[in-house]
Amino acid sequence: MSTRRQPKEGAGPGRSALAAAFTSNTKGGAMIMKSVSIFLASGRRASAQSRDPAGSNNGTAAQPTGGSQQAKEHQGAAAGTGRTTISRDNRRILARMDELNGKLNPKMLEMYKRRTHFSKVEVEALCKIYRKLVANASMNSKALAASNPGVIAKAGSSMDGIDRSVFRELLHSTFDIVTEETLMERIFCAWEKGYEGLPIRLEGWLMGLSTFLKGSQAEKTAFCFRVYDLNSDGFITKDEMFALLRNCLIKQPQDEDPDEGVKDLVEIALRKLDMDKDGKISFQDYQEAIAEEPLLLEAFGQCLPSDRATMSFLSTLQAQEDSN
Repeated sequence: MSTRRQPKEGAGPGRSALAAAFTSNTKGGAMIMKSVSIFLASGRRASAQSRDPAGSNNGTAAQPTGGSQQAKEHQGAAAGTGRTTISRDNRRILARMDELNGKLNPKMLEMYKRRTHFSKVEVEALCKIYRKLVANASMNSKALAASNPGVIAKAGSSMDGIDRSVFRELLHSTFDIVTEETLMERIFCAWEKGYEGLPIRLEGWLMGLSTFLKGSQAEKTAFCFRVYDLNSDGFITKDEMFALLRNCLIKQPQDEDPDEGVKDLVEIALRKLDMDKDGKISFQDYQEAIAEEPLLLEAFGQCLPSDRATMSFLSTLQAQEDSN
């Protein structure tokens, strides 16, 4: 019921964009590194102060002037607690900054390798792309603020992840997703379960691409169902089917009532997908129908990349792996 645009012949839609993602060195990246350096310097100063809580004057350490042994022990315990708190806070902040910037320590790298269908090198390559996309989102936000003085951008919002505009451009230019606005928005919202409509974090980026590019039939079925379930109530209703199919059809001038054709398609879809015949499609209905006829997976519009786009993207990741 849905149509795909045939990709153009050539090296593939994602190769040039990905090459830039691996090699580009933007001002945004320099700003991120500068921010990390400043943070680390402040962390070292805070740690040094916590190790010398009594303070010092002209290089001479302050000496205790008296008091009970219990008070001294209490002061020592308080200093130790202060160091632990600062250290824990620093680790949390660093971990969050690493996630935002697409950087992974070895433990996180191994974890994402286990949780996705990617190799370690592919995970690292995808993190580089993520950093580039987040930097692009940052630049877009600054350009918007510069061209619209009345628009006040939320501080730091551009660093929260991949935003809608960057994500949609990625779907169109790299993954060959050619669909209407409603479905584009639904793909963005369904990408990271539990974070619907929010900027895509590093974890969501990796997990979503794992399904998008290498997912099993069950994983892709669950993703497509989330896309088509417009109000996230666990069912694809007649109204939702009508909205999805109506936007996919091209109206003909001679059609007196084009909506009648859409209603006919809704009835056909129900006959194919509504396995328990209750007038709506549950996830179980959808699973069973797709298991019997996999071609129905994208019945209400394209929400997965074309085979050509998938192969092009994965071959670029493989080239990175071969070069290491």
